Amino acid sequence: MAGTLNKVMLIGNLGKDPEIMHFDNGGSLVKFPIATSETYTNRDGQRVTNTEWHNIVINAKGLVDVAHKYLKKGHKVYLEGRIKTKKWQDQSGADRYSTEIQANQMTMLTSRAESEGLANDSQGSFTKTETINPISSQPLQSPSNESGNNTQETDDLPF
Repeated sequence: MAGTLNKVMLIGNLGKDPEIMHFDNGGSLVKFPIATSETYTNRDGQRVTNTEWHNIVINAKGLVDVAHKYLKKGHKVYLEGRIKTKKWQDQSGADRYSTEIQANQMTMLTSRAESEGLANDSQGSFTKTETINPISSQPLQSPSNESGNNTQETDDLPF
């Protein structure tokens, strides 16, 4: 295989509300941290949780507005993107590095009901918004048997 791959897939919880930045050229981006955790039992039988924090940056036009409007602290989100390391100098002239995830795909995993529950836990800091892709709350209907006498199930398989 020729070439390289820089791809990240994360599922985590937002550490704070997204911050949006607008630029003079009309562009914008949104930043927020997410936490991913792994839990295991060590040799002594104690449960250990390791949490890793990731700095997320989204600058994809459609995702910026969605992330800023609908994501809140504590929400669970699935992100895909790439790792980007930036080099900069601090006030003393020492080289510093920061690593961020530049996300280009996002799926919100926190339901509206869970969002409202999180809002109640944090003294109402979440404002009620409409969902992006509302899903019907009615259950899927199974094929009904009108006569009641036919017990054989029908399927749509062609074989």
